[in-house]
Amino acid sequence: MADKRILLIIGGGIAAYKSLELIRELARRSIRTRAILTEAGQQFVTPMSVGALTADKVYSDLFSLTDEAEMGHIELSRSADLVVVCPATANLMAKAANGLADDLATTTLLATDKAVLMAPAMNVRMWTHAATQANLKTLRSHGVTVMDPDEGEMACGEFGPGRLPEPARIADAIETALKS
Repeated sequence: MADKRILLIIGGGIAAYKSLELIRELARRSIRTRAILTEAGQQFVTPMSVGALTADKVYSDLFSLTDEAEMGHIELSRSADLVVVCPATANLMAKAANGLADDLATTTLLATDKAVLMAPAMNVRMWTHAATQANLKTLRSHGVTVMDPDEGEMACGEFGPGRLPEPARIADAIETALKS
């Protein structure tokens, strides 16, 4: 796996802190990570912490003159062996399912020609909502691998499916996707 690289899109949600654990777990498995941190994701983890763990620049701005002069969203979408969205929020999943591209993360998802793996995390009611389930079906029909979320107590105090899978399980899914 030493020559493998993923592009990690970190969405906004309390589970974003687990993306830092995921980066460390992937490093232990010799999988390099480059990251896009959404605006909402920056409310939960900082570019500095993500950059320190990836040992790479953290991308967040679709309109960065430097990055976009080099067609950054295209280059980012093609330079990885796999694109991983963790946590995949209801918002990110809905945008991706419907081809919306209004920020660097969603533009990159729309521009990629690589496999995409999503690790969802959201409130149980959001996960079970008909709109989210329809988006899930659409994403899977487009070839996106969407992991099933874990079940358990959530940050909001509710219980049920919607918890982000543990970083080791996500790393296992990434390794499986990289081998195929």
